[in-house]
Amino acid sequence: MMGENVWRYTLLGTIFTLLAFAIVGQMARIQLNPEQVKYFKEVRAANLGTYRTINPARGLIFDRYGHVLAGDTKVYEVGVELAWVENPHTIALALNVVLGLDYNTVLQKVSQDASPNVVYVVLDNFVPQEKIDRLESYRQEIEDTYQNSRDKDRPSLSGLTYVPHLMRVYPEKDRGSNILGFVTVEGEGNFGVEAKFNNLLAGEPKNVWIPRDPNLVEDMPNIPDGADLILTIDRDIQKAVEDIIDNAVDDNGADSGTIVVLDPQTGEILALATTPRLNLNEYWRYSEVFKDSTPFNRAISETYEPGSVFKVLTMAAALDKGAVTPDTEFLDRGVFEIGGTFIYNWNRAAWGPQNMTGCLQHSLNVCLAWVASQLGAKDFYNYMQAFGIGHLTGVDMAGEMPGRLKFPGDADWYDADLGTNAFGQGVAVTPLQLAVATAAIANDGKLMAPHIVRAVVNKGQQFDTQPRVVGMPISTKTANTLTEMLSRSLVDEASDALVEGNKVAGKTGTAEIPTPYGYSSNATNASFVGWGPIDDPKFLVYVWLEKPTSSPWGSIVASPVFRDVVQRLVVLMQIPPDEVRKKLNSQ
Repeated sequence: MMGENVWRYTLLGTIFTLLAFAIVGQMARIQLNPEQVKYFKEVRAANLGTYRTINPARGLIFDRYGHVLAGDTKVYEVGVELAWVENPHTIALALNVVLGLDYNTVLQKVSQDASPNVVYVVLDNFVPQEKIDRLESYRQEIEDTYQNSRDKDRPSLSGLTYVPHLMRVYPEKDRGSNILGFVTVEGEGNFGVEAKFNNLLAGEPKNVWIPRDPNLVEDMPNIPDGADLILTIDRDIQKAVEDIIDNAVDDNGADSGTIVVLDPQTGEILALATTPRLNLNEYWRYSEVFKDSTPFNRAISETYEPGSVFKVLTMAAALDKGAVTPDTEFLDRGVFEIGGTFIYNWNRAAWGPQNMTGCLQHSLNVCLAWVASQLGAKDFYNYMQAFGIGHLTGVDMAGEMPGRLKFPGDADWYDADLGTNAFGQGVAVTPLQLAVATAAIANDGKLMAPHIVRAVVNKGQQFDTQPRVVGMPISTKTANTLTEMLSRSLVDEASDALVEGNKVAGKTGTAEIPTPYGYSSNATNASFVGWGPIDDPKFLVYVWLEKPTSSPWGSIVASPVFRDVVQRLVVLMQIPPDEVRKKLNSQ
């Protein structure tokens, strides 16, 4: 009997020993097998929690007086924790009714079993708060109705989760849209200041471990919001200018329109309006609004031949160099030959004896071509470069183009180009580039760097953008002399650009549009550039209408637009009439 028990104990001991060795061997195999190690790590990680990238709140964008132009609103990612789903049908039906999702697609996604690789499924994103509230109200109704039910098929939204995050919103919709740009669902800034300052606005994301066990949840790390931007834009001026350019485009049957308003003394952009514009809250309609090759912001991205507004730069250079004076006499015979090419006036007429003020007042191509010849090619192009023509202005918006200014020695430059460039033909500029160059004349000869960001607020500190002089292409004396000439010429011709009570200076422009076969006389760029008050300029306004059909002439279609803008500016900027202002200054 005793021997029989020993045999049994020995057998059991052997079996247990072999099982122990088998278990130890299996454990060793699992730990030494990379595939098994990876599998169990994934299972453990999936059950313990997950890493998530937490993006900080994107910085806000304000106008100069604190009105929000771009902000953030809370939206939700809607998903399911597969392990907690009790009734896929209820979830699919609720999301079909509330969110408009396809019932069968949702049902298929939420009916799958949880696995180490799939424990959570995203069903929708960017869901507004009011729809989340509807889902939660439905969840509460179900729980109240079926709280005592033991039916395993009872309705349930168990497993449905909402993950809050921020979405970019634009309270002003399309106002200033060409300046702002937009942010996609991926969080990337496109165009304007949203693209230029994308990294600064977005802040620094952090990868954070989110445990599934609520008892293990720790306080979220402090993630600083992105920097805020304060723009130089005045929201009210921006709206007024946008309304004016929209009406001008419609009234004149133009393809497009652009207005730039600068403070010539600081380089601040007070308003920048162009067509078309996009409701930034519906940025996915971009391709519908900006068809073909239409640039997002014509003011900085579209180059064109400016025509006669360019004459103010030619005259500024000649006056500054001493090639002419305001009283220099020129006999206009209606034609001028340069480099084998004959230059004619806009009406093919001869205007007889003129001084330089008369040449500007009547916008004589012949006279300005002669002025450029007196200046000489070397000095002419040196002055144009000093004004920034053919170079980026460096404005703080994405997508700026430099334009084109040919020089002697370039393969496509000819002697005749000196004459045609003098009145803005054969030169490619952007509206902002020409506005900035002309602003130097308004600002005593000082060329200011244009900017649209007034200040950056980052981590509790404000960093202001300081006005920056980038050059002085002409002397103060030349600038003041030319300003007076341009002011007098507007008065003498009784221009539609004149503003009652406020003395302004300016110049019209009408440019034929080049085609592969020469210049089209049926389509023009009509423009006007002007500034005031001339003794203490607070604004410079540049107007450009592309291919107006009501009239080809800048004096007819662009000058009244300038006047309309200035009439709004003097009210919004609280600029008194000249006589009142001078009396106030003398007290």
